Amino acid sequence: MATFFERGRIRELESLQEQYDQNKFAFIVVYGRRRVGKSSIINEFIERGSKKAIRFVATEDTNMVNLEKFSRNIFSVFPNLSSIGTFPSWESAFDYIAEQAKKEKLIVFIDEYPYIAKAYPPISSELQKYIDTVLQKTDMMLILCGSSMSFMENQVLGYESPLYGRRTAQYRIAPLDYYDSSEFFGSASTEDKLIGYAVTGGIPQYLSVISEAATVEAGIERSFFTKNGFMYEEPQNLLKQELREPAVYKAIITAIANGATRPNEISSKIHEEERKTSVYIKNLIDLGILERVAPMFASSSRSSIFRLKDGMYRFWYRFVPDATEMIEAGYRDIYKEDVKPFINDFMGSAFEDICMQYLTRLNIGRRLPFRFGHIGRWRGGNPITKKDTEIDAVAASADEKKLILCECKWRNREPGQKTYDALKEKAALFPGKEIYYYIFSGSGFEAGLKKEAGTDKRLTLIGTDDLFNI
Repeated sequence: MATFFERGRIRELESLQEQYDQNKFAFIVVYGRRRVGKSSIINEFIERGSKKAIRFVATEDTNMVNLEKFSRNIFSVFPNLSSIGTFPSWESAFDYIAEQAKKEKLIVFIDEYPYIAKAYPPISSELQKYIDTVLQKTDMMLILCGSSMSFMENQVLGYESPLYGRRTAQYRIAPLDYYDSSEFFGSASTEDKLIGYAVTGGIPQYLSVISEAATVEAGIERSFFTKNGFMYEEPQNLLKQELREPAVYKAIITAIANGATRPNEISSKIHEEERKTSVYIKNLIDLGILERVAPMFASSSRSSIFRLKDGMYRFWYRFVPDATEMIEAGYRDIYKEDVKPFINDFMGSAFEDICMQYLTRLNIGRRLPFRFGHIGRWRGGNPITKKDTEIDAVAASADEKKLILCECKWRNREPGQKTYDALKEKAALFPGKEIYYYIFSGSGFEAGLKKEAGTDKRLTLIGTDDLFNI
């Protein structure tokens, strides 16, 4: 995992170290969905250099239970007061911590902070008072971490929070992209690495679970398609942990997974009012499960659709519900017999995401014909063919005068000249633009198209091996 941290989370680790090295009070807020690796990042940061730290993971218990656990963790670092048993209040606990922080560099890492705040609402106000009157004068690094995205954004970072304006840095930890996810799969083929990324959505804990098996295929089989598999009940468990009325949210996700993409379609499917459905959808977007997708250059949000953003949810809702009876009966080889024949279809939209991540990495490294300002999918009417037209990915310069049009073909056949000609025809929809073409393929390319790319400087061909040569 050392290599993973050096590559996958190096920016976060370097930024935390910069905060630590300033030798003054720092208040860090870290949040992100469950399983994304927040705690692992912070613990790795603490372990590097053997930093002195009080670490505490709150639980969904009463205030006194959490205070007792917090006290024990303080005494494990500073045992001289352990005879008192438990601090009588959070205030007294922070009084003691503040005194220690005046003497030496100290990190206080409180994980799952929302559990404390829900059991003891005054805690944020008390922390605000301590930050303003005492902690600002110390060398302490206070880290609050939480998986409840809405709570952390509204009750810790939000304008109405007592802690508003006190943080010195904040980190919303996102899932890994395909490139960093591949680190978990070692010597697996590029195809298996991409499939492993697609079915986990780049969530480190899921990647770790899949990678424990001898092959990616075996890891998927064991994790999703056995009764004791880690991912077999994962979506439902997450919804129960994060949301009230999980059944309604499950119905929304099911509707979208089955092709309902607009608010009226979704509300009709789940038999709820559209206004109420919109609230549920917003909560799922906040959790990173759904996303609103607007076509590139769209002038109105009315053309937006909703899709499952989380790769694990996309895979689970595509394949697991239909296999439930076989899983419960203990059938084996469900992935091989009932999923693998359709995996190429599943990989279609995931491969488009991967291609856009690849272009984003090249964009950061300034390795494209121009630096783009935004990237996304495009769809709209074609006045020439009189048909609806889609482009898998479009990258545009900030002034929208330069474009990269992309075709992303995961499998089925090698793209050839017809693919390139069709993409150039779509370019007629953008008159007056400077246009470049990128064709991605998981199956290689026809010889004629390779020859064309050798002479046409506007055309670039990207195979799956190229995705990792960056």
